[in-house]
Amino acid sequence: MLGRLPRFVRVVEVGARDGLQNEPTPVPTEVKVRFIEMLAEAGVSVVEATAFVSPRWVPQLADAEQVMTQLTRRAGVRYPVLVPNLKGLERALNAGATEIAIFTAASESFCQRNLNRSIEQSLHEYEAVVHAAKEAGCWVRGYISTALVCPYEGEIAPDSVKPIVERLLAMGVDEVSLGDTIGAATPTQVARLTDTLLPLLPPEQFAYHFHNTYGVALANVLTALQQGIFIFDSSAGGLGGCPFAPGASGNLATEDLLYMLHGMGIETGVSLEGVVAAAQYILSHLQRATPPSNYLRACPLMSPA
Repeated sequence: MLGRLPRFVRVVEVGARDGLQNEPTPVPTEVKVRFIEMLAEAGVSVVEATAFVSPRWVPQLADAEQVMTQLTRRAGVRYPVLVPNLKGLERALNAGATEIAIFTAASESFCQRNLNRSIEQSLHEYEAVVHAAKEAGCWVRGYISTALVCPYEGEIAPDSVKPIVERLLAMGVDEVSLGDTIGAATPTQVARLTDTLLPLLPPEQFAYHFHNTYGVALANVLTALQQGIFIFDSSAGGLGGCPFAPGASGNLATEDLLYMLHGMGIETGVSLEGVVAAAQYILSHLQRATPPSNYLRACPLMSPA
């Protein structure tokens, strides 16, 4: 027996930001907007929309302002945007964002390569960002990349992650997402990290963000479910891969996650068919012959045109 599992899982869709940020094929703004809207129409209650980062570093997301201003928002849906600093926050607020996300790492090496500063420096800067965001009435999410394994430092000890979570919560962050950035974590590692963090990070604020490089993302989800975690990030079509993480493949596909959860009798409020349609839509614009998603590959009638 699997033990007592959550009755409901909140799916956080990251395809429009994390999924597209490293794609070599430019995606028109109107396509991104329609992709986001299709995901919201499918019942996803949190759809990460874009990132207000330097276009020089992430050119695929250079149209962040246009995406946010053209987007038709559905009531009850959050559309967080990633911001790296106060300048990014200012741009996001001017574009109408009411939910933001900040990001640091549990590995010094990865933090230096991704943010060009130390973990401590990133947290110090985010104190001002979160304060300003809260003053503006924003909901704030905090990402911790390489929370389990780092491409440069190997396995990350849970006790190294704990003080970073404590700092984020002290700032006033509403939710913390722990990232398996290169998809190398195993269920045992997930169980250890969850056990370490649950005393300070309750399930209603605790999210996992798994990549599927070694095909164990769903096994990691199941492990976290058994520990009471019910918030999981995923990407329609299995898109994704961090430009600063060598070897990172796509995110856990939203349709793969939904197939497993629904098959287990766990509610999500999300239409699998609607997510598949959104995945087909964006994959067709990326000219992908073979989708990263297991669900799409297994269902020929639902594979992208």
